[in-house]
Amino acid sequence: MPSESRPDTAVDPRRWPDVARVPQPSRVRTAVAAHLVRRALERLPLEVRTSGGETLGLGGPLIRLHDPGAFFRRVGQAGLIGFGESYMAGEWDAPDLAGVLTVLAGNVTALVPGPLQRLRALWAARQPASGHNTEDHSRRNIHHHYDLSNDLFAAFLDDTLTYSSALFRDFPAAWPDLADAQRRKTDRLLDLARVGPGTRLLEIGTGWGDLALRAAARGAHVVTATLSQEQLDLARQRVRAAGHEERVTLLLRDYRQLTGSYDAVVSVEMIEAVGADFWSEYFGRIDRLLAPGGRAALQAITMPHERMLATRNTYTWIQKYIFPGGLLPSPEAVEHATRDATTLRVTRQDGFGPHYAETLRLWRERFAERAPAVRALGFDATFQRMWTFYLAYSEAGFRSGYLDVKQLLLTRTADGATAHQEETR
Repeated sequence: MPSESRPDTAVDPRRWPDVARVPQPSRVRTAVAAHLVRRALERLPLEVRTSGGETLGLGGPLIRLHDPGAFFRRVGQAGLIGFGESYMAGEWDAPDLAGVLTVLAGNVTALVPGPLQRLRALWAARQPASGHNTEDHSRRNIHHHYDLSNDLFAAFLDDTLTYSSALFRDFPAAWPDLADAQRRKTDRLLDLARVGPGTRLLEIGTGWGDLALRAAARGAHVVTATLSQEQLDLARQRVRAAGHEERVTLLLRDYRQLTGSYDAVVSVEMIEAVGADFWSEYFGRIDRLLAPGGRAALQAITMPHERMLATRNTYTWIQKYIFPGGLLPSPEAVEHATRDATTLRVTRQDGFGPHYAETLRLWRERFAERAPAVRALGFDATFQRMWTFYLAYSEAGFRSGYLDVKQLLLTRTADGATAHQEETR
């Protein structure tokens, strides 16, 4: 079988030192990694073609392995971080990247055998100190991702500039559906929190301001906080252009420094940046800010509890390159944190993970279409491969069921007891 041509990917070692430099673990470590990965691939519904003409797998989405030696050295040195870095370096490719990663996400136990999973603490990298989301670390971690460039995000987001899961009417979704699906998601969350005329609303995590704008249009008085200067600047412009300056107060502030009393608190996919050590503090702050009879509505990406416990202290590719300090909670972790640290209780939760898979697919396709514009903004080929991998990796998590996204309603009575369990559809 002829070898597959490797993509022309020049890696700048000044910007991407760990991608440009192929690690040199011991021969034994590399050989063990190669053995385990080959053995896993042979049992998966994939087709893996190597540059030497070898074919592995049971058949399915195609992986072209251009440089097996470098690939196995990276995996041997850094596990799944090395797997992602190898893609960034152009050492492997896949015409259907999301399809390949969906197969891998759905077969975690095949990729990492039980004995190795139980010994994760011995071989998996540990999170650096910056992953502990103190106020100083949180500011730096948010800056790393959200202050990249407003123009970068505008290149692949719809006109609402909403960077979270949409809620579609029909599948498969098309690009023209996305903006309405984002508004539908936002309106549903505002409805959960019963936001209307005169509501004193706090939003933790401003994004680029669309939720605040929609709440203000309902007649609410909104205070919204972010740690991203880039997001704050653009959100302020959008609020001014919409004529809602008297209804919306924008703050560059950590959630731990927020004060006041509010009828409703909303937060969309912000808990993922809080960190397990601070979940109780996060929910405790919401509890203190929420007026008697108030409601809190959150949108959160979640993962199974056992997987969260197994991975919460390890360092991942996503944390290294995309969301430093990030950690997805499990539904059980949210229940435990609210029960132990607050008078709030989760009284409704609605999952819609397949909608996130569609949202990410549309973003990924748009990002590919806008590649020249992204390049013109100064983001090189390695960044674009990194971002493509990130979007496909995330999409795969939702397509495989490994991840979910939920809208959660938190309520309480004056004495802290759960008022009642609302119907969960």
